[in-house]
Amino acid sequence: MKRFFYTMKQAFLQVFRNKTMALASIFAIMAMLLIMSIFFILVININTAAQAIQNDYDSIEIFLADETTPEEANVMVNQLKGQDGVDDVYYKTREEALADFRTRWGDNAYLLDSLNENPLPNSVVIVISDLEQAEQIAKQANTFDGIEDVKFYKETVDKLLSATKFIQIGAVVLMVFLIIVSVVVVSNTIKLTVFNRASEINIMKYIGATNWFIRGPFLGEGIIIGVISSVISVGLAALIYSKLVDAIGEQVFSMLSMPMVPVDFLVFNFAWIFLALGVSIGACGSIISMRKFLK
Repeated sequence: MKRFFYTMKQAFLQVFRNKTMALASIFAIMAMLLIMSIFFILVININTAAQAIQNDYDSIEIFLADETTPEEANVMVNQLKGQDGVDDVYYKTREEALADFRTRWGDNAYLLDSLNENPLPNSVVIVISDLEQAEQIAKQANTFDGIEDVKFYKETVDKLLSATKFIQIGAVVLMVFLIIVSVVVVSNTIKLTVFNRASEINIMKYIGATNWFIRGPFLGEGIIIGVISSVISVGLAALIYSKLVDAIGEQVFSMLSMPMVPVDFLVFNFAWIFLALGVSIGACGSIISMRKFLK
């Protein structure tokens, strides 16, 4: 314990002795983490929206003409049941469709009260179990009499998933680049401290101090810089995201049936991710800067 407290004391002293360079490292890591947070927020929300859309559009909906009777709709249901790639088929009334909209809009469902009449049609919903069969099933659905339209957004979903994958790959590449830059900045900052204490380090080695005993305060300095950077970054990311949600308005996402990841959820996960990244970057920077002097 004495050794640990000695190491941490020396680490804090070194941070204060090199305030200018420590601040430069803190701002560099903060900038990296904040840019990463933007990509995290973007990717997480896009993934959530893509999943929600995929879940919503794993079905084909046949909109029926007003004159189509429930009996005629049930004939369609019976013909479609048992088809390859079909998990379930059911008849949905216009009242049920409107109730679904009210559920999706949540607190904003009162906006639907202004409707003079229900504009939604009756429909037959086909739940797909195999998306590869979906296009063929949609073509068959178009052959029925008494329908107005067949809604199936396979191409839209495919494009959305492709865009999501592209954004994920781009975000990972940029984050790796930013991490490398941050490690180099921290390494150079601590290297200046090592140069200033080169004589002291040599004397410690001559009297038998181990490499880890010498490395400890510098490793602690890097970790302290990383922790400070991550804590500030989490606070700023939470503030920016909450302001963004307030500016756009959650009701907009409710009306579009696209979920918005809660601020609390992101802050909790950012705290652990940023702390791990900040500590890792600081520690790696310290280890790299000390290698030359401990050979």
